[in-house]
Order: sequence, then structure tokens, then C-alpha cells
Amino acid sequence: MPKSDDRTSSGIYLGRREFMCQLARTAILATSGLGTIWGQEGGKKEPTDGLIPRQKNPDNLEFPFPTLDSFMTPNEKFYVRNHFEQPKIDASSWRLKIEGAVKRELEVSLDDLKRLPSRTVTATLECAGNCRAFLEPKVKGVPWQLGAVGNAEWTGVPLAAVLERAGLDASAVDVILEGADTGEITADIRPAGKIHFARGLPFSKVRSPDVILAYQMNGVDLPPAHGFPLRAVVPGWYGVASIKWLQRIIVSPRPFNGYFQSIDYSFFRTERNGVTRMLPISELQVKAEIARPASGETIKRDTDYRIRGVAWTSEAEISKVDVSTDGGLSWREAKLQGLNIKNAWRFWSYQWHTPGKKGNVRIMARATDSWERLQPLERDPNRRNYMISHVLPVDVTIS
Repeated sequence: MPKSDDRTSSGIYLGRREFMCQLARTAILATSGLGTIWGQEGGKKEPTDGLIPRQKNPDNLEFPFPTLDSFMTPNEKFYVRNHFEQPKIDASSWRLKIEGAVKRELEVSLDDLKRLPSRTVTATLECAGNCRAFLEPKVKGVPWQLGAVGNAEWTGVPLAAVLERAGLDASAVDVILEGADTGEITADIRPAGKIHFARGLPFSKVRSPDVILAYQMNGVDLPPAHGFPLRAVVPGWYGVASIKWLQRIIVSPRPFNGYFQSIDYSFFRTERNGVTRMLPISELQVKAEIARPASGETIKRDTDYRIRGVAWTSEAEISKVDVSTDGGLSWREAKLQGLNIKNAWRFWSYQWHTPGKKGNVRIMARATDSWERLQPLERDPNRRNYMISHVLPVDVTIS
């Protein structure tokens, strides 16, 4: 068992004081070489634009992915996903309720939670609709491009530890996480009236000590847009599972099939026996994204250029990223860089000597993880408008 201030091989920290959070974060960037990763192409400073509005009322804001340059995404650059209006919460009067199939129902304050042993995990969160804007034909939903994804250090209390205090009934099957955000659904198929944003987790996931109720993000209190005072963080799963503004936990004796994991945030899968069924979206898919060059970028001919990006997967590690500069006709292995942490993204780069002739070039990147899962080249239509993990080409001009 590591000491409370020691770093484990999976990128987890336990029970650290604030200054230790800052020290550890500095050490991560120093040892990974990712504090200012890659440098600047051609000596030019890259843009530092703010978040990109993709939808208003509620606000949905995207990280400008071509500006990616650090292992930890700064809080002010982390994408914001809202389904309803952001609630206003007074931390002093806020209470988390635990009820349902438990031996004793509880109400705990933020101070109560902070007195429990803490755990810190580094985890990448990706919106299940990330890259939706690139689907053809166009589909409904927030038109995210590449930046509805981010990596952060989250500090809180393991969900399993909180549930142990309530005492689980033998009938418990699912754990429902409910946020304070509420509103009416506008889709054709919808329940009547307002509902809260909520998702259920199976006990197989809840038992993981990495699934936490987080009150800090990158060493500071959660920003309001990211769930203050408390949110769930479910590493290895799409961000929809990491409920913000958490107000209630309901232990259920049956699988939860709420709106946001049945009608919405679900996909189809055809089994070996030919039967097709609907499943809730859960685990992240193996995926590489190209940060630079950006789509439509003009690059000098007959020069060296560093193609770069990040890759991620679920419950495994990125073992390889291959890059093609001829539209997929041939592939060459990129260099993996920095820390290799389960459920956190991995940086990669490929040194490319551009063609001597002017023209258009299609660049592609494809990830493989340690479980030998390979990023697909083509889109699976059964995924509806979610889980967009197939290889997305980047077209550039050589001039």
C-alpha cells in the first residue's frame, strides 16, 4: 500500500494536502516533458483562444483542439457540456442524499466528505458526441468538432467508500447518480415535465476505487461549470457518466433505464445470434486525434513538420499510434511521449518531411491499445450520433 503522498503506477494519489497537489502536478509536467509539449512550429506562437461556443441556452463550449500543448487541460480550457441550465448551489446548505436499497439513508455535507480519506485520479473525459460535426449525413446534437475532450486531475472520495457507510442491501443492482440540473426534454420522444440529469452505474464499475465523487479539479475547488460542489468522475467511460452538481445517489434493486441511457445516450449492437439490442453508452473507445496540423492548414513544401496529437482508450494503455500522410495507403509508427497512465490520454508525434511539390495531402492517425484494440477506419452506423471513434482524416495544402 503506498504512503498517502506517494504516486502509484496508475497515476493515483492518496490523501494529499493542497501543496502536495501542486507539487505532484509540477512533477508530472516535468517528468513527462509535456508542460509546454512540442514547442512551437517554425518559432511561431500558437493561438490561445478561449473556449468555442457550440450551443447556447444551455451553454456548450469546446476546447480549441489545435492549441493543445499540455498533459493536464487547464480548468478554463476544459470543454463544458450542459444538458440543462447550470444550477446555482450554496455549498454551505448543500447536502448529498444517499437512499434506496441501503440499510440506512444518509445526508452528508461537503465538509463531511472532505473529512473522509481522499483519492486523486488522472482521467480523460470525452463527450460521447465529440467529433459529431464530421458525420455525413449531418445528425442532430451539439456540433462538436475535436475539442469536447480533456484530461484533468480529480480529487475526491471513492464512491464505493461512501456507499459502504450507508450499507448496501443485498438486492442492490445499480447506483443512480442524479444531478441538480433539471429541465424539459424537447425531443419528439420525451417524458412529461421536467427531469433531472441522471445516469446509472452497474456495481461492477462502482466497486472501482478510481470512481470518485470529486470536489477538486486540477488541485482547486471544482469550477461551477464543472459541477461545484461535487461531481462524479468515472474514468474510462464517456463523460455522460460523470454527473455534475451531484445531489442524490439512489441504490436501485433493478437496472436503471432512465431517459439519458435508453432513449438518449444509447446505441445498437447486433449479437452473434443476429439479435440487435439497444445498450447504454459506457466505455470510451480507442481513439487518436490530430491536433496539428489543423484541417485546412497550409504547410510549406520540402520542410520538416511535426504532426502531433493525443490518443486514449478505456481501462488499458495506448501502445501504438500509426500515421499516414498519403490518405491511408501506407502507415508509419509515431513516437509516444510523456506519461502512460490508464484512462488518461497519451501524447504522440511524428516527424514528417513534407512533399517537394505543391498540392493537397490527407493525414490520418490510428491508435492501438494494450488490449490490442485497433481504432476503426470506418464509422459504425449502429452508434447513432455518438461514440465517434473512427479515423478522421485531416486535409492540408502543401504550398
